[in-house]
Amino acid sequence: MRILRLKEAHPTAKVELWCEDEHRLGLKPIIRKVWSPVGERPIVKVHQRYEWTYLYAFARPKTGEVHWLVLPTVNAEVFSMALESLAREVGAGKRKRILLVLDGAGWHTAKKRLRVPEGIHLELLPPHSPELQPSERLWPLSDEAVANRHFERIEELEEALVERCVALRDQPEVIRSYLRYHWWPNAA
Repeated sequence: MRILRLKEAHPTAKVELWCEDEHRLGLKPIIRKVWSPVGERPIVKVHQRYEWTYLYAFARPKTGEVHWLVLPTVNAEVFSMALESLAREVGAGKRKRILLVLDGAGWHTAKKRLRVPEGIHLELLPPHSPELQPSERLWPLSDEAVANRHFERIEELEEALVERCVALRDQPEVIRSYLRYHWWPNAA
């Protein structure tokens, strides 16, 4: 198992297991079912536009810690900046190693353009297996802030997302309950 090899290679370092995924949100609304009184039909204002923002979630299933980022796009350069932000936030380096599980998106595997900070080690999931990615389960939680709402500008949507992510960050037990799979290693 990769985490055991990482512990053997860095015996004096603390090793943690994290996962990461990105989620595209935009001015094309997320419509969900809602409860309403009998005989009343709920109405949601919709004005379809195709302007997007991306929510990055770095999560540690063992503790429920989450590092959220709202960024304008997904590519190797922006993902490199997100990795730097994670490394600073969690103190990755010689004394602390992060094994980061992620999917095989092109910006995760762009060897020439991707800059991975010291202390961060990437582990790719098998192709076409989003069901194995714990952080995929965060999106219904983050979407609660924007579901059935109309936003005139992408900045309004981003503000709602930031507020929701701050609230979720303060609820590690909720996050942990969504991220824990029975097969996910408890070792880190």
